[in-house]
Amino acid sequence: MPAEFRTRLARVVVALGVATCASFTAAAAPTKNPAYADPAQTDDDFPFQGEYAGTLTKGGTSEKYGVQVIALGDGGFDAVGYPGGLPGDGWTPPTKLRGSGKREGAVVNLTGLDIGGAKRQARIKDGSLTVLDDAGTTLATFPKVTRKSPTLGQPAPTGAIVIFDGTGPADETKTLVDPRLTADGLLMEGVTSQVTHGDATVHIEFRLPYQPKDRGQGRGNSGAYVAGAYEVQMLDSFGLEGKNNECGGIYSVAAPAVNMCLPPLEWQTYDIEFTAPRFEGEKKVKDAVMTVRHNGVLIHENAAIPKITPGGAMKTEQPTGPLHLQNHGNPVRYRNIWVQPKS
Repeated sequence: MPAEFRTRLARVVVALGVATCASFTAAAAPTKNPAYADPAQTDDDFPFQGEYAGTLTKGGTSEKYGVQVIALGDGGFDAVGYPGGLPGDGWTPPTKLRGSGKREGAVVNLTGLDIGGAKRQARIKDGSLTVLDDAGTTLATFPKVTRKSPTLGQPAPTGAIVIFDGTGPADETKTLVDPRLTADGLLMEGVTSQVTHGDATVHIEFRLPYQPKDRGQGRGNSGAYVAGAYEVQMLDSFGLEGKNNECGGIYSVAAPAVNMCLPPLEWQTYDIEFTAPRFEGEKKVKDAVMTVRHNGVLIHENAAIPKITPGGAMKTEQPTGPLHLQNHGNPVRYRNIWVQPKS
């Protein structure tokens, strides 16, 4: 670890004059709707939600297809179809197919329109999604798939500072301000690192809760504030459009190139290359810049960030700042967090 970087340890609390990380958070009041943080404790709809992928053959031509099925609570579902494959695995924007449906016991029945505008039906049963024609004949069967980020579990490289590795036993108070952990050793939302960083590579693994009855910013909300100031949004935006206030968005600045949000309760990764803003005296002369990979897919490349995101640890732009994981009132979980300084 470079000597200059070591001197930044624990500086954030004194420099900001903050007693606890509670003053950093802008927690929203939780709804009365269920919020499941444990994959082993969910509801009857949860097994049907997720990603399905396969091949559809029509007129002698075969094409990959992907479908994302989103639980809405009380047996309701939305479905989004992707000609060419799932996002990040063959789909080319903007063409999407949309449908909706209802669970009846052990089956979910969906209806929607195909590319030509014809009404189609689909059925989810026993871990597969079957597409049917008007006569009820099977056109294609897509098995459920579980994608994993290629950087999931990536160890901290030489010279990196481990903020939280989740392997325990460890004294997290040496790297975090007032950390809270679950019974199984995962880091909870609303925490700030004691180490500060400027130019750096940041790796974060996070798991969004399953909140089927919640919508928008109330559904699995958190955020990674790089250098305490610039938020890469965390949100259960599985199957949504991919806006700047959804998962992968640089909040209020830039939408992700593709929505790579996986289903809730799946582990996901952010790998961020951060270049801090440059100053001459107290005057900023160059914006901060970020390149972001979400679950291994490039979603921002050298994106300039002209302003801070409200709700972080820093109130003004500075050459350095801590890593902050926002508390928005939702049970988001984290593990394997490290920062590698670039100088």
